[in-house]
Amino acid sequence: MFPSYMCLGIGQMITTIVVLYAAKRCKIVQFQDFDKSILIKMFPLPLLYVGNHITGLGGTKKLSLPMFTVLRKFTILMTMILEVYILRKTFPNQLVCSVVTIVFGAMVAASSDLAFDIEGYTFILLNDAFTAAGNVYTKKKVGNEGLGKYDVIFYNALIIVIPTILASAFTGDLHKAAEFENWSNVTFIFCFALSCFMGFVLMYSIVLCSYYNSALTTTVVGAVKNVAVAYIGMFVGGDYLFSWTNFIGLSICMSGGLLYSYLTFNTKSSGDYTQGTQDIKIDIIKDSTGRYSTN
Repeated sequence: MFPSYMCLGIGQMITTIVVLYAAKRCKIVQFQDFDKSILIKMFPLPLLYVGNHITGLGGTKKLSLPMFTVLRKFTILMTMILEVYILRKTFPNQLVCSVVTIVFGAMVAASSDLAFDIEGYTFILLNDAFTAAGNVYTKKKVGNEGLGKYDVIFYNALIIVIPTILASAFTGDLHKAAEFENWSNVTFIFCFALSCFMGFVLMYSIVLCSYYNSALTTTVVGAVKNVAVAYIGMFVGGDYLFSWTNFIGLSICMSGGLLYSYLTFNTKSSGDYTQGTQDIKIDIIKDSTGRYSTN
């Protein structure tokens, strides 16, 4: 097993920088050249970005896949709370009930975890907080503070990659990665490179979803996506301890996610649609000036 989740995160950051810079040089995408104002505009996204990377990868290493999936559902409640206080949004009672159902199901499922790991639980709950705050602040900044989608993705990685490398070296994590015995294994190198690229794809997908929808919808969509992951994890991997309590809680949790999706995408008067329309109009205005012609 690869010993350094921080180095995997660094690999994902470097991949993001290289892919987007190359795309900009080839005129496939456009984003702002660096200046000092970028640091102010981006804050606190880079800190949330690296926190999300490190705690997410660390939590995956510590917990079984189904339990990781269950505990990630607390991100939804945290996102809703942050949207209320930071973005000043309100939510219909039905949506609130669907979120409560998701969290209740997660609590039921987690109550039967026979492989309890306090470090793993701490990593995941911190990851929930970083993810929720990152989604909300992404929604706040993209289009509203002179930043485009590619600005947020590229400068998130660029600003934080050097401090993360230094932290990895200081903790000895980088040394462990350098001494890993499988660097000469072609299969490992391919899987490592693919993981780095998919980290970039995931980040782009999150930012794009937050741009066109609400931060809460982005979070719930991710939870619904994990339906297959959670159930497959019961049969693949060998680290899942089956119990009916866990299975029922997981099913309640997923039912709440599907209910949220149904309510969101079938309610024409949903506030998410209004907000998304406003964001699209802002982007069109910027495009007309030539500033973000491909965003």
